[in-house]
Amino acid sequence: MNVNTAVAAYQAKHPTINGRPDQTLIDALHKVSPQAQAKTRKQSEDFEAMFINTMFSQMTSGIKGEGPFGDTTGTGAWRSMLTDEYSKSFAKAGGVGISNEVFRSLIIQQANRAS
Repeated sequence: MNVNTAVAAYQAKHPTINGRPDQTLIDALHKVSPQAQAKTRKQSEDFEAMFINTMFSQMTSGIKGEGPFGDTTGTGAWRSMLTDEYSKSFAKAGGVGISNEVFRSLIIQQANRAS
């Protein structure tokens, strides 16, 4: 088990909000199955990657360059694929924190429906 996996496992069992134990999320996690939690985590990360992709796309839309990767016909497709991979990698590495809040909200909603 690498360090990132160990940290993620610890944080999953001991969620915090503003540096304090998040009792609402802890209680909700007990009501939602591990399979549903894993699916929700993946969907939250996918949502954050989509958001980051939109930001990166806007950020790079005005870039014009010279040479083989400059303003050519294939540059748009190449740049969109590169931006997509950057955003997935950025989200997987922790992103900007949106996925944690989305995950928290969805898990609490699922727990409320289960009650």
